[in-house]
Parts: sequence; structure tokens; C-alpha cells
Amino acid sequence: MKKPFLFSVTALSVAMTACSPKTYQSTLMEGVDPQVAPQQDFYRYVNGKWLATAQIPADRTSWGTLAELNELNEKRSVELLQAVIFDPKLANDPKAQRLKALYESYTDLSAREKSGLAPIQADLTKIDQIQNFTDLERYLIAETQQGNDVLFGWSVFAHLKNSRQNAIYFSNADLGLSNDYFQKDTPENRKTLQLYQDYISQMLAFAEVKNPKQKAKEIVNFEKSIAQTLFTNEQRRDIQKRYNPIKVSELANQSRHINLANYLKAVGVNTDEVIVWEPDFLKQFDRLINPQNLSVIKDYLRFRTMSDAAPYLNKTLEDAHFEFYRHKLVGQKQQRPLDKRALRLINGQVGQEFAQFYVEKFFPTSAKKDLLEMASYLVKAYHHRIDNLTWMSPETKAKAKVKLDKFITEVGYPNKWKDYSKLQLKSLAEGGTLYDNLRKVAAWNYQEALDKIGKPVDLNEWGMLPQVVNASYSPLMNRIVFPAGILQAPLYDIHADPAVNFGAIGAIIGHEITHGFDDSGSKFDGDGNLQDWWTKEDRQKFEALADQLVAQFDKFEVAPNVFVNGRFTLGENIADLGGLSIAYDALKLYEKENGKAPLIENLSSDQRFFMSWTRSWRNKATVQSLTHQVKSDPHAPSEYRALATVLNINGFHNTFGTKAGDAMFKPINERIQIW
Repeated sequence: MKKPFLFSVTALSVAMTACSPKTYQSTLMEGVDPQVAPQQDFYRYVNGKWLATAQIPADRTSWGTLAELNELNEKRSVELLQAVIFDPKLANDPKAQRLKALYESYTDLSAREKSGLAPIQADLTKIDQIQNFTDLERYLIAETQQGNDVLFGWSVFAHLKNSRQNAIYFSNADLGLSNDYFQKDTPENRKTLQLYQDYISQMLAFAEVKNPKQKAKEIVNFEKSIAQTLFTNEQRRDIQKRYNPIKVSELANQSRHINLANYLKAVGVNTDEVIVWEPDFLKQFDRLINPQNLSVIKDYLRFRTMSDAAPYLNKTLEDAHFEFYRHKLVGQKQQRPLDKRALRLINGQVGQEFAQFYVEKFFPTSAKKDLLEMASYLVKAYHHRIDNLTWMSPETKAKAKVKLDKFITEVGYPNKWKDYSKLQLKSLAEGGTLYDNLRKVAAWNYQEALDKIGKPVDLNEWGMLPQVVNASYSPLMNRIVFPAGILQAPLYDIHADPAVNFGAIGAIIGHEITHGFDDSGSKFDGDGNLQDWWTKEDRQKFEALADQLVAQFDKFEVAPNVFVNGRFTLGENIADLGGLSIAYDALKLYEKENGKAPLIENLSSDQRFFMSWTRSWRNKATVQSLTHQVKSDPHAPSEYRALATVLNINGFHNTFGTKAGDAMFKPINERIQIW
């Protein structure tokens, strides 16, 4: 569900106890439009009053439940960050001082203004000095070791078919826009590519490159050529296509101009095998990365050096970067405040360093036990639903339940923090600069990656920060993670009754569990290995049901002639449908054991459940951001996630009494039920 304010996270223990109207102050009715019948438009019934008055802040591209939580979370995070870095008692605390070095060097706009292009001038000079492919290879080796791999590179994480052991992955060229813009010729994409070309020209002009307009056009065509070798957004959903192991000795034969085996050795990667994400990119490597293209390659490297560094240089460059990527591309009217941009930088660079201060202040360990209790109801409900599936054979059901029982649930923060002790950053007083500090972080990250080669996977490592409003599922670890930042109202409310919490955080728990059984996650077994544990017939039935969900979402038009991509968003849509269905069943199990809460604000617990879900997805967004989302984000826009899911759930129709002729009615034989 793509990553709060001060709250009490002992809340789940309270939430798991049926509340009376005296102790629960509902907020569900605050956004309701009484002029809209729930049977006609449930999204606007629940959120209509809010939609009529809510405004998108000028420094955001959307506004809604998740954005509100993020805003509150940012506010308290900034306050905590500033308290930490300016606390004289922490003057000798290495963690606090690393945060201070980054924060002060980022927010010292005067120093950044005076530096101009100086921080990257040496990088641009190195590109200018490339005369042939031997020079290019030498340059790429040096840049890779600095964490820059624009043309190609490598990464390390769990092996797809041996998930407890790290493997090396060979990665393709990194484009300046998502693949869809280059791969599909539509009026919207052509318009965006022209804006992108203008932006490239602007960056090249700042670097004093001659003929920037012509070279910008050549760069866009070069990126188009690369994009044609890459999987589309839809194709990337098939994880089997992305598993392409190759011996390093064979990798050396893929290019006549750059010895890729020697490249890996030179950057410190000693391995016998790599897994290739994009096989066609490797097959077409020589057609793209060759001496005839050296001139455009150098221009592309210049552009990416400028563009990637722009947010950390002077105001002119930072504003130009914002103008294209945030204003023109997604409709954001103005920059976020400087202190919040600094927080984002710190979270992105040394996020676990700050997280240790965050969880110490805002997250008591007792909350873990409480969320695990709620998750146990979800797992129990999942078992029952698997037992009752009519389309799945007993053989596959048994294996699905084995996988379900192997799920790992982690809450709040990781069991082990990253050790940044070897990361030496310089404060302003010590002569440190932002760009130098960022380079040091990049070098530290690179060394961390090197240290993983040939070693077992660290099962304690998180890929998500504890302080974010988000949740995740890792198919390679078969693990669901719920960071501290997400556990607050209205997704989780200390004062809410169980129905409200099951409809919000409960559905999120169910969502993440269902990712283990979506179109991609279902191809991994309970130990996190890419392995087909389905019968052929069951897989075919599953895919037929999934195709129905694809067709449902393909019909949603988010802007004129811009539709949701049902195939690209399939995994998230399956997770939403499964998550809400399981959460509803879990609520019924809970009420069977603990009793049903009475009417609150004249709403039954079932009504509160579905209203809580729909409130979670209330959202307003710019047309630009919606258009960009369907091209680059595997999540459908919030409104359609809310509406499409309830249409397929019998409990919703029974609760609100939909009937033929109602806009929200869907015949029972057309309701899509997968998990």
C-alpha cells in the first residue's frame, strides 16, 4: 500500500476489547454525504462531505487519509530530528552527529548556492575525458563503486530459488522516466516525452553542452531504444520471466565492446553466476552500448549526472528538477518545506539511524504483541477461506496452508539495526559539504552490498523504515512487516471498536498476507523459493479469476482516455480483495469469541467495518499525478481500490441491501472471489 502524530500504541489491546458507545467517539459520520445513498455510490456516501471541502495542499499532488497520516508523521519526525541534532547532551553521540551533518549540510542553502556546479565539476570533466570504450569502461567501473550505475550494474539480495542465500543480479540501464512513457505511443506519452526532452536540454545547457536541444532529442531516442528491450509494466508481473541465471564466463561473451565479466571483477563482485532481470537488454547490449553510440552515451551520462545531483545543488538546478519531475509530471505546485525535504533526505540516506530515535520515543514494545493478536485472527480466517475454496483442489489447498503457517509477522521495527559506525560524515564546522557527505553514504552502501556477496541472507534486515506509514510483504522471506508509523488513527485508533480497526488495519494485514498468494507471490513457496507448488489445473483456474479482476479495473478511467492498467495493478488488486474479505471473516471470528459491539451512531458493526475501509482510501489527486500513477505505480488510484473491492464481497451487499438497479449492485454470480 506504496510507504503520524504522537499516539499511544498500546491501543491494539484496547481495540481488541468490545467498546461501548460511551467509550467510543466515532468519526465515521464526519465525512458522510447524507444526500448520497450507499447503494448508489458507496465511496461518495462515506467520503462525500470530506471530498466537497478538502483541498490538495500546494506542496502535494494528492490529499487523503494516507497523506494526512504522512503529514502528521512528518511534523513530529521533524520536531524529533531537530531536538536530537541540537541537543547538547548528544554532542558526542555518533548517531546524532551523523544526522546533524546531513541535516545542516542540506539546509545550508547559502553554501550550496556558492558552490554552484563545483561539487559535480570533476564528474563532468571525467565524462568529457572519455575518448573511447576503454575510457568508458574505466569510467563505469569507478562510478559503480560510487553507487552510480546508469547504463548497467549489479545488486545483491536473496536468490529466487535459494532464498536463504544471497545472489548477484545484473541490472539494466536506468531510465529517466518509467518504461511506459517510452514503450507506448499515446498522445499523453508524447506530450510527457516532449516536456522531458525540454528538461534534458535545460540540464545540458546548465552544463554548457553545445547544441543542447539536438542532443536532448538524441538522448530521448537512445532511452526509447533501451526501453524497447525491457519488459513492459504488465510483463514484469511474471517473475518467472525475470529469473535468467547465467554463468559469468558466458556473460563475458554478451558484449564485444565491454567485458562484463571483467567489469564485475573490477568493481569487487566475485561470483560464478548472475541472475539477469532483463534478458533482452543483455541480448541487445551491443546494439545499444557500442562505439557508434559513444557520443550520445556521454551526453546521457552528463545529463544524468546533472539531473541526479540537481536536488542537492544550487536553487536554480533544484528548481528545474522540481519543475519537471514534480510540477509538470505530477502537478505539485510548490516545493515541500526545507525541513521536511531534509527529513526525506535523511530517511533515504541513513533512515535506520533516525529510526532508532523515532521508535524509542513513539513506539513501546507492547504494541507488537497487540498487533500479532489481531493478525492471528486474520490467519485463522485465511485457513477457513482456503478450506472453503470451490475452485482449488485439496492438494494445492494443503500446500497453501503450509505456506500460510510459515508466514513471519514483524511489527514496529527490525530485530537488529544497521551499524553505521564506519560511516564518517563531516559537519559544517568540520568543513563538510552536502555532496561529499552523500558520496560517503553511497560508498558505505556500496561496501554494505559487497559484504553480502557469498553470504546467507540476513533475516533480520528490513527493506522498509520503521517510521513510515506503510506495510510490506517479502515473497523471498515470506514475511509481512508493519512499521511503527502505520499504527495510528484512522488506520488504527485507540478509541475505535473492533469493527473499525478490522476494516482499516485489519484489511491492511490481510492485504499483505494475500500478497503471498497474488499473481506473483503465489509462485513462491513457504520458504520463499520460486517454485511451482500448484497443480496445472488450479493455476489455470486462478488465472481465469485474475483475468476477471483485470477486466474490472481496465474499465476505470482516471482522466480523459487514461485508464487503470488492470494487469499492471493485478497484484495489489488481488491483495485488496483478499485482504478485505479475510478481515471481514476475521471480524466475524472475533465477534463470535468476544461478542458483537452494539450499534454506534446507529451503525452496525458490519456497516462500520465497510465504512472504515472506504474512509481509509478517501483521496483527492491532481490529474497529472493520476496519469503518472497508472503508468508507473502498481497500485490503482484510491477511489477504485475502495469501490471495486466492496463490489465483489457478499458481506457488503448483505449489509447495505443492494438490489438490482442500484449502481453498487453486482449480481452474485459476477462477484469475483479469489481468496
